[in-house]
Amino acid sequence: MMKTAELKLVNEWDKTFQKSDQVENKKVTFINRYGITLAADMYIPKDAEGKMPAIAVCGPFGAVKEQCSGLYAQTMAERGYLTIAFDPSFTGESGGTPRYMASPDINTEDFQAAVDFLSVQDKVDADKIGIIGICGWGGMALNAAAIDTRIKATVACTMYDMTRVNANGYFDAENSTDARYEKKVAMNAARTENYKTGKYTRAGGCLPLPVDESLPFFVKDYSAYYKGRAYHERSLNSNEGWNTVGCISFMNQPILKYSNEIKSACLLIHGEKAHSCYFSKDAFENMTKNSAYADNKELMIIPDAVHTDLYDNVDVIPFEKITEFFQENL
Repeated sequence: MMKTAELKLVNEWDKTFQKSDQVENKKVTFINRYGITLAADMYIPKDAEGKMPAIAVCGPFGAVKEQCSGLYAQTMAERGYLTIAFDPSFTGESGGTPRYMASPDINTEDFQAAVDFLSVQDKVDADKIGIIGICGWGGMALNAAAIDTRIKATVACTMYDMTRVNANGYFDAENSTDARYEKKVAMNAARTENYKTGKYTRAGGCLPLPVDESLPFFVKDYSAYYKGRAYHERSLNSNEGWNTVGCISFMNQPILKYSNEIKSACLLIHGEKAHSCYFSKDAFENMTKNSAYADNKELMIIPDAVHTDLYDNVDVIPFEKITEFFQENL
């Protein structure tokens, strides 16, 4: 039998964005097929009647639902959708031990478990469920869409392919057998040390403010978000980061291998000046190349926008476009 665990949840408003007076908000929990209980914030349009289309939101990688996934979920609820923003396994208020681990399989499953949950809600039309993945969870969302036929529409916003960046480094600068070998040596040495001491070490989150001006813009940009305007005590990126060996399996488990077979609608959104824009451009090309299902796929590039503009800059995030996309495809 599947049984949810009792989680310690914070019920007062502790988000990094303002509470809307147009939606109701409550905490919910659900379980994935590995038996891990996930925590989510549910956003319900006030005065909504009948069954509604629903959207599950997650991301960025190392964030919590009180940050930008909650902002997306609340905004889409204002536009008539029942939404949830959830913490992935091993992070935030969700269950799973040891803490601060990540897995291409389990984190894809987290999206599918969210679809399980939404599918049985009385207020949800089970034939009209979509998902939004932000940053590293954009890749997970596409991977979920490739396996879960219940997902009718997917938005991947400011997407990272976490398997690619872990295996190849930023901008594929470490895409060689020798470079990957050295990373494996370091991570496996950490595994040995962790086992010897009986304690897991953390890899470190974003750099503290102020960040050295000589560092790349995106490094400073991440800190401005996670350590500054959107700091949250449960966010990995805001604090000590992932478990040092938490992402080791990403190096040899590419998540987008079957994206070319996704029949449902997909919208990829990225900032023109984002350091990460190549992830969405390449994912879109691979998704549509020689595909019989390319007609309902779209890549939207936002002029002048950087990576974190699509986290919380409501003047940049194309919510009108996202709403139109779900209206057409759910």
